[in-house]
Amino acid sequence: MTLLSTLEFSLPLTDPVLRFLLILIIILLAPIVLNRLKVPPLLGLIIAGAIIGPNGFYLMERDSSIILSGTAGLLYIMFLAGLEIDLGDFKKNSVKSIIFGLYTFIIPMGIGTAAGLYLLDYSIPTSILLASMFASHTLIAYPLMSKLGVAKNPAVNIAVGGTMITDTLALLVLAVIVGMSVGEVNNEFWIRLSISIIVFGLIVMLLFPIIGRWFIKRFDDNVTQYIFVLVMVYLGAVLAELAGIEAIIGAFLAGLALNRLIPHTSPLMNRIEFVGNAIFIPFFLIGVGMLIDFRVFFQDFETIKVAAVMIAAAISSKFIAAWLTQKSFRFSVDQRRLIFGLSSAQAAATLAAVLVGYNVIIGETDTGEPIRLLSESILNGTILMILVTCTVASFVGQKGARNIVLQESTDAAVDDEDIKERILIPVSNMETTEEMVNLGVTTKSKKNKTGLFALSIIDDENANGIAEKKAKKILNLAAVTAAATDNVMTELLRYDLNTVNGISNVVKEHRITDMILGLHVHKGISDSFLGNLTEGILMRCNTTTLIYKPAQPFGTIKRHIIIVPENAEKEIGFPYWLLKVWNIARNSGATLLFYASKETLSYIEDIQKKHPIECNFEEFTDWDDFLILSRDFNQNDNLIIVMSRKNWPSYHRNMTRIPSYLNKYFRDTSYILIYPMQKGVAGTTDMDLTNPTFIEPLERLDEIGKTISSLFKRK
Repeated sequence: MTLLSTLEFSLPLTDPVLRFLLILIIILLAPIVLNRLKVPPLLGLIIAGAIIGPNGFYLMERDSSIILSGTAGLLYIMFLAGLEIDLGDFKKNSVKSIIFGLYTFIIPMGIGTAAGLYLLDYSIPTSILLASMFASHTLIAYPLMSKLGVAKNPAVNIAVGGTMITDTLALLVLAVIVGMSVGEVNNEFWIRLSISIIVFGLIVMLLFPIIGRWFIKRFDDNVTQYIFVLVMVYLGAVLAELAGIEAIIGAFLAGLALNRLIPHTSPLMNRIEFVGNAIFIPFFLIGVGMLIDFRVFFQDFETIKVAAVMIAAAISSKFIAAWLTQKSFRFSVDQRRLIFGLSSAQAAATLAAVLVGYNVIIGETDTGEPIRLLSESILNGTILMILVTCTVASFVGQKGARNIVLQESTDAAVDDEDIKERILIPVSNMETTEEMVNLGVTTKSKKNKTGLFALSIIDDENANGIAEKKAKKILNLAAVTAAATDNVMTELLRYDLNTVNGISNVVKEHRITDMILGLHVHKGISDSFLGNLTEGILMRCNTTTLIYKPAQPFGTIKRHIIIVPENAEKEIGFPYWLLKVWNIARNSGATLLFYASKETLSYIEDIQKKHPIECNFEEFTDWDDFLILSRDFNQNDNLIIVMSRKNWPSYHRNMTRIPSYLNKYFRDTSYILIYPMQKGVAGTTDMDLTNPTFIEPLERLDEIGKTISSLFKRK
């Protein structure tokens, strides 16, 4: 009884343990229950917040703790939007994002101002401020679309980029109108605002990546890296507020600044998404729900009138903007639904604007009552508008996302008979295991969660309990690293005569398609190693083989320099290794720089046009002058060299000198040697030809082009 008496059960709940338990129960059950009714999970959390909040059963107060966690969740949403955005597509679609941002700002501003002036009889400043509330929006539906796997759709990319533009403009309108109302807008105001915004942008976009790369290189502890990311997010938010703009802009730019340092397939990214979706974002949605008061429907006609006008103006203006964007860029109806779903929800910026406007006193009535810039009717109407727009955005966005996912699944069904990706990672060194697994995850298809195999081989002659214990420990590390990225690693412990025999047998038994071999960070590569490898594994295993020496964390690499030999496009393995390199760029955000012959570059450039990523091309054919490329190599670059077995079409005699070049000129940098699949190698089966020096005629290149397109489409 003494223990029970320490709990306070009076309403609203004040005991922190009970409050937190209640919120966790809501986070657990609300999506499950409402999902059976086809209600989006995020809408379920908002409704749950309304039920338990001050305007519902009053189980909890919307106090400072809820506001704090809700604000953290909002900033987290904006940060994730910046972090998950494909920078290659973002740059390619920057003009489209600007156009959409202007559409979704100008149209609501026009409709909202007219509605305020002619339907609600408000003053010009009040009408403009009201319209700015319609122009801004919150990416409420973004977590839903990310979960459904459409976050990289061009429509989502454009909508997210446009959000930064329209929210910034809307919040600037807020600052100007409030400043005019209190008499603070003058030349000094504009100069101060302009300088502070420029300084803020330069600090976040230039200094944050430098600080982030330095930190991640030196501290590899998982918890430390995650806390560092949070520090950068909220530091960006604080800097934005100091610059005179909303914190959400700072969080979004922090995501863009750290985008290239946190690969989308990395364990750190997985932790960021997991914690955000499990804790931060649900807290924000519940906090939004606590603002909703259903009783305002029945208070007075003025509130109902204002709410109806606001809801109609907000939804219609955002729909027109989404429709114009669809027509301008020839998007599908479902892509328009994605854009509308992302841009129609009113929450954070709208709430900030109405609270600021409500607190600005512009005069008094004859009875001494304060005249506010935004009236109490607008405040109540805003709460209803938040509820309705979040509901509409959730349903429309979910429908568009599900239709797109269904269409992509239908298109991918034709590829079911293709060879499935199976990546083998032989491991023997604790120091390189994590980076090798990270490379495997980065190069693989996201759809395939079970295609990773870690192999540890114990020599029969030296087999003992100590060797087995060490091998199992390394395999366990590989499995844990893969699990941190939401992938399944199959552990293989094998006793065999030697390493080459063990690897080649596993490749056959498990139908391995790709292999990653690691080099010790400090030892580099030797001529004997490469020779033994070529004569042993590479001549017995016809897989796409990557030999990797990690000198720094993969996410800190800015650029990958890929050197491709002549006739590489005439090899059967050309599309397969190219896809691996493409996945590296997609999942890490790094830039690719290809050095190759004119003929080879033409094929790669064609792929880049159809499947855009950030890459550049330089014509290069003189392998006798290979070292001239070292002049263009920077500290945070990774060198990728496409190799060949001797006497095959893309082989060059200078490939035998590669080990000495790497040890002398690239000892302190990361590099990857790629041996592609080639005809005539053991294990080629139906693709095998009797003459290993056979060079495909030009008409066969069309078939390779089709293979490349089908592979990229499937990924």
